[in-house]
Amino acid sequence: ILRELMTLLTFCPFLILTSIPFVSLQLSINAFDYNCHVDLIKLLRQEGKLHRLRKARQKMSELFPLTEEIWLDWLKDEIGLIEGEEAEREKLYELFEKAVKDYICPDIWLEYAQYSIGGMGAPGGIDRVRAIFERALTAVGLHMTKGAALWEAYREFEIAILSTLQLERIHTLFRRQLAIPLMDMEGTFAEYSDWTDEGVSEVVTQHYKRSLQQLEKRRLHEEALLMAEPPKLAEYQGYIDYEMKEGDPARVQIIFERALAENCLVPDLWAKYTTYLDRQLKIKELVLSCHERAVRNCPWTMGLWKSYILALERHGAEHHIVSDVFEKALNAGFIQATDYVEIWQSYLDYLRRRVDFKGSRELEELRAAFTRCLDYLKQDALHCKNMQKARELWDNIMTKGNAKYANMWLEYYNLERSYGDAVHCRKALHRAVQCTSDYPEHVCEVLITFERVEGSLEDWDAAVQKTESRLNRVNEQRVKAAEKEAQLVRHEEERAEQRRKAKAEKKAQKKSQKTNRTGDKRKAEDDGEDEWGEETELAHKRHRGEGDVIPAALEEQMETESSLFGRRAPPRKTEPPATRRNQQAMPESSSMVRKTLDTTPDQRRDSNTVFISNLAFNLEEPEGKLRAVFGTCGNILEVRPVFTTKGAFRGYCYVQFEDELATQKALKLDRQEVDGRPMFVSPCVDKSKNPEFKVFKYNTSMEKHKIFISGLPFTCTTEKLEELCKEHGTVKAVRLVTNRSGRSKGLAYVEFENEEQASQAVLKMDRMKMENYTLSVAISNPPARKTEVGPAASRVLGAMMPRQLQGARGKGRTQVSLLPRSLHRQNAPEAKAENGTATKQQHGMTDGQELDTGTKSLSNEDFARMLLKK
Repeated sequence: ILRELMTLLTFCPFLILTSIPFVSLQLSINAFDYNCHVDLIKLLRQEGKLHRLRKARQKMSELFPLTEEIWLDWLKDEIGLIEGEEAEREKLYELFEKAVKDYICPDIWLEYAQYSIGGMGAPGGIDRVRAIFERALTAVGLHMTKGAALWEAYREFEIAILSTLQLERIHTLFRRQLAIPLMDMEGTFAEYSDWTDEGVSEVVTQHYKRSLQQLEKRRLHEEALLMAEPPKLAEYQGYIDYEMKEGDPARVQIIFERALAENCLVPDLWAKYTTYLDRQLKIKELVLSCHERAVRNCPWTMGLWKSYILALERHGAEHHIVSDVFEKALNAGFIQATDYVEIWQSYLDYLRRRVDFKGSRELEELRAAFTRCLDYLKQDALHCKNMQKARELWDNIMTKGNAKYANMWLEYYNLERSYGDAVHCRKALHRAVQCTSDYPEHVCEVLITFERVEGSLEDWDAAVQKTESRLNRVNEQRVKAAEKEAQLVRHEEERAEQRRKAKAEKKAQKKSQKTNRTGDKRKAEDDGEDEWGEETELAHKRHRGEGDVIPAALEEQMETESSLFGRRAPPRKTEPPATRRNQQAMPESSSMVRKTLDTTPDQRRDSNTVFISNLAFNLEEPEGKLRAVFGTCGNILEVRPVFTTKGAFRGYCYVQFEDELATQKALKLDRQEVDGRPMFVSPCVDKSKNPEFKVFKYNTSMEKHKIFISGLPFTCTTEKLEELCKEHGTVKAVRLVTNRSGRSKGLAYVEFENEEQASQAVLKMDRMKMENYTLSVAISNPPARKTEVGPAASRVLGAMMPRQLQGARGKGRTQVSLLPRSLHRQNAPEAKAENGTATKQQHGMTDGQELDTGTKSLSNEDFARMLLKK
């Protein structure tokens, strides 16, 4: 081979990479190079070297399952070389048997059946042809697009050897085919109708119609496969899910085989297929054959080998067969060291289940296996003999898209550090600094540490210069990315602001139109209103309970809260002015209550109150249940559940305590479940008076001692996650992120004791598998939370979007002001008035006093007069 390479290099240097000697040399270095095998077969077939071509195909068939195209080319070449002797025909039959075991392909089965027809003249030849056709129909007769060709070939064979006794056989073939949903069924039915002289029976017609209905249900999936580009994995996945819901095992099997014929290197597809066979069909020959094909197609996937060993044990395979499969798994070349640990664990579990622990031979075999496992995993003598080969493997791994991950480079560095030399360690770290994109700071730190221990001053200076320039570029990229993200956020906020303004303008326009339409109607209603009606309503607003008089300022606050967050108690019967005059002569104790309430600060009330949200809307007796939940915190003064105007619970409420100590205890009950939902407990704070207050209690900046985990299974609990993270350091806290119903979002934060433990956890746990979920782990660095609207912006938005408060009877207040426009006052927020009557109690005035401005109280009659005059 070397001599041929030198000759070819001398005369045709540009052809050396595509020459047979060069490809053969590559295969001598790495016999498991699939692409080199394919290239060698193509080159030998082009040059007509049939003897070497046959050996190359046999060698590849021993290592890998061959594709449909390679098998068809091989079979056609061998058919052309056969001389008609029976011994040579038997060898070709054996080759066909090998071909149909790799993949279930309709074209190979059709070629097999057609070739067998040529030998029907031999003794028992016709029976052999029929047996092959029956096997082919069992394997691929349900194939929606290619199965009809086999049925037609079988019928043509029977027609060719037609006799009186064989008419019923042809009828049977037609009936069997028409009972299966296949493409172009209509043509088959028409052909049967023309062929038979007796007419199509009612039973056959019913089967045919039922098959047409099944075909229509699957037509969308078949059309999607025809329109899609290879490998069509998503379309096949949808088709497989549909067939599994339908529950026909034969159809599930054929669609899996069709998908695997085009996606033979997808381990998840093989795993799904083998799991289905293990749990549903449980047929030994079928299950073990599928597992064997799975590990031949994807030998690098440890999970498939593990499932194969379990299947062998489940079906009672002999011990030496299980041991042979395990030895093949050890030589499969797993990428991660943890895969070797797991396959050893599976094999040791199998050996342990064979032992009766009574001094048997199986017990000694288990002990020997444990000893061998420990020696194997040490890797002291196994991987130190050919370091160059190990470097080539690592280079191959890095070129497959892994060069951007810091943990992959550090594994490479550890290998060189343990078994290589300082030159290759330095080279690996320099490449890592240049290529790593997820954690470049960590790689730079490792390089600096290495040069501090091993390098010279020149090496140190070069490392410092390289790491500084690299980190500067990384920081610039991060700044640009942050600016771009901020620009996008600003753009979205501007668009949202424009939408809000447009919505406010539209709402104001509709409101003005409605005001103009109802103006005349309001005039007529005001003229007929009782003279004391408004006074009675105001008196009713101020009357609460038995003998308690609530001040106007507190009344307005309660009324506003009621209109925004729920219903109020129904009003009592309206009383005439005489009753109101009698109420002015109330006992002195009521005046003291009024004075006490007037002087109670809002801040003191808010500091003793907590806000409860995320409660179930169908929660029965929320006041009683919340008193039971918060009863241990301290003395409860009031529980105020919030209802809609129709009486439905809104899912939140206020709980007021006697002192602030009880409030602090209540805040610790945040996220406690009430009727299966986590309740949210937060301080009761007026955001308009405290715009800087933030309810979010977690840090929103980078925390290097805390990690963020995404991609968790939704069934993962805090205890499971804490147990998983304990292997990498001391866990101080674990927080699972849930939605409002308490269901996990697949996200979590884990706090470690220090930054080193968190960094170690990121390196070890990133891309780890947990219940078939791939975890993504990084240092906690939450995105910036959106800035809340300030007081000034709140006033502007409030002006644009006026809200309508509720009146005393639970209905909306009138949208038409009864105060003439000439009497409207601008910029007087403190002097609040209701229908022209100033709330003098708000400023500490008595009923006999007037405002300093000289404005007197106005009656309904005054309002009517001014309105008619306007």
